Amino acid sequence: MDDFTDEKIQKLLKSYKRKREKEKERYERLKDTEEFKEKNRKNALNHYYKNKDKKKEYYQKNKEYMNAITTYNYWLKKGNVDRFLEKYPEKYELLKSRNYFKE
Repeated sequence: MDDFTDEKIQKLLKSYKRKREKEKERYERLKDTEEFKEKNRKNALNHYYKNKDKKKEYYQKNKEYMNAITTYNYWLKKGNVDRFLEKYPEKYELLKSRNYFKE
């Protein structure tokens, strides 16, 4: 592999930064045009229909986890987390196993 000197690294970084600035400037210029909006909407719609089944599968796969989060947040809002722990120990274990709590 090529060994990059500090000079080459700086040159690459400057080149990358210029490229990103040009892309951002181009996007800012084009984002309000009707043609761009139509194209973007079309792409978003196509993406939605192509990945509809994947999203449904994801939600079915994580249904129990999401239900546990909702239940925990309900009891947390009421200020009765102890009651949640008594009533739903399996949901607490699921949340704990997925590192939901930042302890």
